[in-house]
Amino acid sequence: MADEKELFQKIEILQNLLVEFSTNGDADSEEYEKLRKELCANPLIKDKLPDFLTTQRTLKQFWQFIKGKFSTYADRRKYLWEEFGKVLSYLETHTTTPAEAMVSAKLIELNQGYIHFEWDKALKRRAEDPEAAITSARTLVETVCKYILDSLKIEYDDGLELPKLYRLTAQQLNLAPEQHHEAIFKQILGGCQTVVEGLGALRNKLSDAHGKSITQVKPSSRHAELAVNLAGSMSIFLLETFKAIPSK
Repeated sequence: MADEKELFQKIEILQNLLVEFSTNGDADSEEYEKLRKELCANPLIKDKLPDFLTTQRTLKQFWQFIKGKFSTYADRRKYLWEEFGKVLSYLETHTTTPAEAMVSAKLIELNQGYIHFEWDKALKRRAEDPEAAITSARTLVETVCKYILDSLKIEYDDGLELPKLYRLTAQQLNLAPEQHHEAIFKQILGGCQTVVEGLGALRNKLSDAHGKSITQVKPSSRHAELAVNLAGSMSIFLLETFKAIPSK
């Protein structure tokens, strides 16, 4: 994607700027601060950037950090290449869709780290561990439902199965099919309910949440992709509807 290519280039610029600065070269402090601020705010890579960027806000601060950590130019170069290499390698192998980026941004905006953690975990598991990704997808929707019910001070059984938990949440948000008279809304909202029920069933049938029989079907990455995308879409739909309630 073009956006990720541009992001890759900006990270390389920042890396080269710091390498040059650390080896007795010149560097533009304003450019460093601008790039650092922009990259640290990017939800796709903020947790994959070198840790020192979170605290070294200026080049003066970075200088105190790097000169105390390494005494030779070679060691400084090696350290910076290794630190930035992690996020650069991630971008080289990572592909994301506009929908995934939107879900990530919305969940970060919510400022409930434990919810975004479930989404991020589901994304990371899709290709390498489809079973675990399906479990994470189901957990994401469950976590969002509980967040909304807790925020509305609605009591529920903590062990409630996902379909029932979703129906309770939908009723509070006026998203239950029976709360509407228009056929098209009943159909769409009924479809949402079916999607969530399907996520729960898929998790029970194909995920790593239960012991397996010898004949059990093993999910592929496409099953995980479907489950994760559906969970992300449903979670944002629920959260956006919750935000639109006049008085919570």
